[in-house]
Amino acid sequence: MRHSFLIACSLALLFTTSGVAGTSNSLMDISADGELLACSNRDSGTVTVVDLKSHTKLREFRVGQKPEGVTFIGSTTNLAVAVYAEDKVVVFNATNGGRLAEIDVFDEPYGVVSDSRGERLFVTLDYPGRVVEIDAGNFELVREADVGRFIRGVALSEKTSRLLVTEYYSAKVKAVSLDSLKVVDEWKGSSSDNLARQITFNPKREKAYLPNIRSSITTIHGTGSIFPYLSIIDTAPAEGKRRKRIPVDSVFSSLVTANPWEVAVSPNARELYMVFAGTNDMFACEVVDDDYREIKSRRRLDLGANPRAVRVAPDGKRLYVYNALDFNVVAYDTKTLRRVADIAVTENPLGAEVLEGKRLFYSALQPMVGRRWISCSSCHPDGQADGRTWHNPEGLRNTQSFAGMAWTHPIHWSADRDEVQDFEHTIRGPLMQGRGLIRGRVQEQLGPKNKGLSKQLDALAAYSNSHKFALSPYAKQGLSDAAKRGRELFRSDRTQCAKCHQGPFLTDSRSRPANEIIRHDVGTGDDESEKMGPAYDTPTLLGVYRTAPYLHHGKAETLADVLTSQNKDDKHGATSHLSPEQINDIVEYLKALPYEDPVVAAKAAGLTPER
Repeated sequence: MRHSFLIACSLALLFTTSGVAGTSNSLMDISADGELLACSNRDSGTVTVVDLKSHTKLREFRVGQKPEGVTFIGSTTNLAVAVYAEDKVVVFNATNGGRLAEIDVFDEPYGVVSDSRGERLFVTLDYPGRVVEIDAGNFELVREADVGRFIRGVALSEKTSRLLVTEYYSAKVKAVSLDSLKVVDEWKGSSSDNLARQITFNPKREKAYLPNIRSSITTIHGTGSIFPYLSIIDTAPAEGKRRKRIPVDSVFSSLVTANPWEVAVSPNARELYMVFAGTNDMFACEVVDDDYREIKSRRRLDLGANPRAVRVAPDGKRLYVYNALDFNVVAYDTKTLRRVADIAVTENPLGAEVLEGKRLFYSALQPMVGRRWISCSSCHPDGQADGRTWHNPEGLRNTQSFAGMAWTHPIHWSADRDEVQDFEHTIRGPLMQGRGLIRGRVQEQLGPKNKGLSKQLDALAAYSNSHKFALSPYAKQGLSDAAKRGRELFRSDRTQCAKCHQGPFLTDSRSRPANEIIRHDVGTGDDESEKMGPAYDTPTLLGVYRTAPYLHHGKAETLADVLTSQNKDDKHGATSHLSPEQINDIVEYLKALPYEDPVVAAKAAGLTPER
């Protein structure tokens, strides 16, 4: 008995994290001495360093396209930043701007943390779901391991020699051993948990916190299918339930918020701060040490546009919020929660129209939304999909990416909208219940144009159509032999895949006059819930390597399923006669798409994008 008690106490001690600044991923970090703040500016492709004594911007460094997580390395003033769209980790000195290293990784680095000694960096790769370890002395990639699917959040506990990482689309939390880089524990959530991009430890208790949403795919009207949660992870080894989630509306008298992005805990573990990027506010809460309530409300603060990061200074006296679409960092006094300073960190790189459209896209407030619970970005964060297949009024609909959408109109699986401006119907409809952006009558979809009836609606379209394709990580060294064989099969008369998937964007949607909508019956529209099928728009195949599940109903879990089990009667290409090796070759080709910029070929063919 005494021996068991000592073991339990030892384990409890091991599972207590020290709360060292920078041990959880964020778009901001504060140096160990509390003198500098760094924030990554996704739209600008830069990192800004701020002097926290004077609350002034010191310098701004260009690092590459779409930087995400940033961390100071140990107690130094060296910074590491995950450059999401360029597949690299950039290291530079925050005081003089000297670039120290660029470390190439496979794809989509998102979260990055450092150990306290500044010896090791750990980075999550959103796709395909890896953790990589980098030696912070010689800036070389030491190890990497697949630990799940679409890994974003990461927090480091040196006392337990573990990382906690989050699966973005499932909100699963996994413990990864620093010794082996293997998953050694897991905390599953509800099947409706979604979009978990960050996790942080409680510095005094055996707890970790992650903001996420619930995506209830069978609730398709304005009744809360998207809902914010704070999930609590009990990190101590124990039997039974070790995870709970708190519906955030229960914290502040049923006040609805949208799109929780980050959480920060004060160094003394008494305060917790949670920012909401859809309703532009923050909950300041007291941490309750009872393993039941966990937090209680202190105060709600109105913030700027699209807050995406929150950090507390090492001395606990200041709180910092990054408003991504105001391009500023705002400092607050933690005792009074009064605003202390505004620091402009970068210039608007988007232009006035696209910025206005992006603010509308992320807004869960009027005129976009009537009940504060959803924004366009709740299902299409940063133009990506949410990994869900929704039970929409028209039938099952797998969420599509916005990448290249300007070149692949019409929109939706059923091609029922020929311009982004037609989404005024969604804004005013039962899903979003907003006032809308057009004053007066809205034209019917596929009818006369709504473009030009509202500057705000045109701005929303300009932003929505601004998303570009990323080149496939599977083609960095060119097409493999298998992919080349697959390309020949794909284009051959034997399969007829290229009959519909043609042109620079591998879709025939733009091959006819603009007023003619092309749809195809590929044998997938036999679900009893389908209201608009059985013919569907030909989706682009560019970027399909990361957009599972597939088809409008999301029933194809893999690309091989699209060609085999979900290809009844060869309506979706003649593939039943192919060998398993040939199916694999086509899959390798599809995974390599796009292996070159399709816009070059599109412009050469005289195509123009929508706005």
